Amino acid sequence: MARIEEIRPLYTRLRQNVSSVVVGKDAVVELLAVALLAGGHVLLEDVPGTGKTLLAKSLARSLDVPFARIQFTPDLLPSDITGVSFFNQKEQRFEFRPGPVFASVVLADEINRATPRTQSALLECMEERQVTVEGVTRPLPRPFLVIATQNPVEQEGTFPLPEAQLDRFLLKLPAGYPDAEEELAMLERFRRQNPLDALEPVLSAADVAAAQRAVPEVYVSRPVQRYIVNLVRATREAEGVELGVSPRGTLALLHACQARAALEGRSYVLPDDVQQLAGPVLAHRMLLTPQLQLRGEGAAAVLARILEQVPVPAEPLPEPPGEANR
Repeated sequence: MARIEEIRPLYTRLRQNVSSVVVGKDAVVELLAVALLAGGHVLLEDVPGTGKTLLAKSLARSLDVPFARIQFTPDLLPSDITGVSFFNQKEQRFEFRPGPVFASVVLADEINRATPRTQSALLECMEERQVTVEGVTRPLPRPFLVIATQNPVEQEGTFPLPEAQLDRFLLKLPAGYPDAEEELAMLERFRRQNPLDALEPVLSAADVAAAQRAVPEVYVSRPVQRYIVNLVRATREAEGVELGVSPRGTLALLHACQARAALEGRSYVLPDDVQQLAGPVLAHRMLLTPQLQLRGEGAAAVLARILEQVPVPAEPLPEPPGEANR
């Protein structure tokens, strides 16, 4: 198992490799690494052409693991994702043909274009890391990361993700437009050829697995744990919130904070980790009332008010030697 202090150099290699292709997305790359280490999944939401697919492909190629892309369309079937059993006439028996979800990094492109029935095929995969077809359950590879993309503007021919599916995503992130200098750098970088074609892996599946096993050892003090709980509970009581964050969201925020601390080279979580990750982890898990939506207020604005109102604990000391966070 990797030690916590070994995780930051691994992340540095990963970030530099992805940044050799993608310009100006360091903050998003860090959050993707948080999801990878925490064993979660990511929903990238932004308008077309902002580099969502390129970002996902660059991350996947930086890891020496199987990668699959699924282009979601209205005619896509659940079996097109999970796989199908077929009768082999030569062998005179049924065989299972694995679907594209049997990869370590799965890009679910334009996920909201598929029907709810097809979208639901990912629920078991994302939560339990397994696929059940015709009563037979098969485990998925480890590590396993789903990166889904969707366009929030175009509504024609799309099916909004239900709350139960949104809750399966550890993080929901915008890709964002580059600034002027970053866009100029992008033109220069892609002027002759696509740098993605020459990208080589810098981390193995064993590297990722070892880092994932080390992350739970990051210390979380009792005041920081209570801060996480108070933030989540405040989302359930806030004005204009019809449905607050579930206990799954509480655990998601805890694990994401541990992963961020490890990426920063720390063996303990700070309140700043909680504040930085509260938006990406919690906002998409909140269902607002129609009245608040009509006023044009989003979950991010509600969460910002909650962060201002909930008292922040003093920064904890590092874990005492020999003490485990149980």
